[in-house]
Amino acid sequence: MATHRRMPKRGFSNAKFERRFSVVNVGAIGAVFESGAHVTPQAMLEAGLIRSVAMPVKILGNGELSKKLMIDAAKFSRSAEEKVRAAGGESRVVAFK
Repeated sequence: MATHRRMPKRGFSNAKFERRFSVVNVGAIGAVFESGAHVTPQAMLEAGLIRSVAMPVKILGNGELSKKLMIDAAKFSRSAEEKVRAAGGESRVVAFK
């Protein structure tokens, strides 16, 4: 009998435990917000950077950041955190509800 017929068709799926994020790049944040701004997920929603605040936000390090910003998000990549601190800003990890 063929192998694909002998293998079980049911089993464990990790789909319902998967954690999804709204992803935003540092360069996009720098292009939209003014220096000294407090960037929250709600502010990103109003600026059109994310579609919904129903998912946690993750900040990635693509692009350049030359403005001092205070960014609140559920997660930061290491390069994004370094770029925010190098520009004189602050990155805060906030708990997602």
